[in-house]
Amino acid sequence: MEPVAVVAVPFPAQGHLNQLLHLSLQLASRGGVDVHYAAPAAHVRQARERVQGGDDAALRSVRFHDLGISTYASPPPDPAAASPFPSHLMPLWEAYTAGAPAPLAALLDKLSASYRRVVVVYDRINDFAAQEAARLRNGEAFVMYCLAVSMLARRIAPQEHQRILRENGLTNITVEDCATEEFVDYIRRTRATKEMSPPRGILTNTCRALEGEFIDVVAGNLAADGKKVFAVGPLNPLLHGNASKQGDQRQRHECLDWLDKQPPASVLYVSFGTTSSLRAEQIEELASALRGSNQRFIWVLRDADRGDIFAEDSGEIISRHAKLLREFTQHNEGSTGLVITGWAPQLEILAHDATAAFMSHCGWNSTMESLSHG
Repeated sequence: MEPVAVVAVPFPAQGHLNQLLHLSLQLASRGGVDVHYAAPAAHVRQARERVQGGDDAALRSVRFHDLGISTYASPPPDPAAASPFPSHLMPLWEAYTAGAPAPLAALLDKLSASYRRVVVVYDRINDFAAQEAARLRNGEAFVMYCLAVSMLARRIAPQEHQRILRENGLTNITVEDCATEEFVDYIRRTRATKEMSPPRGILTNTCRALEGEFIDVVAGNLAADGKKVFAVGPLNPLLHGNASKQGDQRQRHECLDWLDKQPPASVLYVSFGTTSSLRAEQIEELASALRGSNQRFIWVLRDADRGDIFAEDSGEIISRHAKLLREFTQHNEGSTGLVITGWAPQLEILAHDATAAFMSHCGWNSTMESLSHG
């Protein structure tokens, strides 16, 4: 019987897929355990195609599994919606919550018969994964907290959280400030449907240098129940300068060739993540500001991901961005800026010697990737 299998179960959104794949690659590169990654087929493909800077041998050693779920609507995002929250992803998330537990249970049963220990590392939204791990005679579960630990501290120790905020001059933003009531209700339903066995501990994509006080608060509160907090971030690979010139067999993105021609520490990188869609007036204002700044820049101008990024009919979105790109180019003869309307290799851009600053939506992946690359 094999010793230990680790099964990563991410929530099907890019920032969550990304963190758990990076964790899987780090575990796989160290050897000694078999690493499995379980998600719907489209999201396994999405995670693999978008991963940057990982160890190719580790990627080949991770075993990927399709959690077959029912078909779901995959509408485009609505940039004019009242809330910027990506409500167009709700059909995917509802289908995932309803359909993923059964195939995950079958996978874990199979692994349980072949391994001495099965360790499930699951996204905090996927409480069903902890339930399935608890069924196994040789299973245990750890939750992967994909957000800032400060948010977790607010939930479990609000008074201590408020004290740290006051002492550091910080302002609290609640989930309700960022999400729609529809999503908040969805989260409540996914967590309150059944009693579940609490996980053995929490893994976090952070570090003491960034959130040491909050880590101490969370660790102190969980210690009474015999649980531990592991601050294992940043999970993203640390790239060095223009390292993508060598050793990467994948095609190099053209923006990196453009960056090679810019002076060191001279370029502003502008990107707002995979769940944001700017309104037309926001795009126009940002284009005007970049035009008038005389600043070298790379601007990633794209709408939020659909539920299935490989099945999208994005003609209208492409048309919207192509029109602006055409106008932008006409007004910027000899411009020192570059606009990308597709997927961009963010890690490689941030690591490049020419990149000096990042204008961001401050999602947790972008925050950690930016800080870890200086």
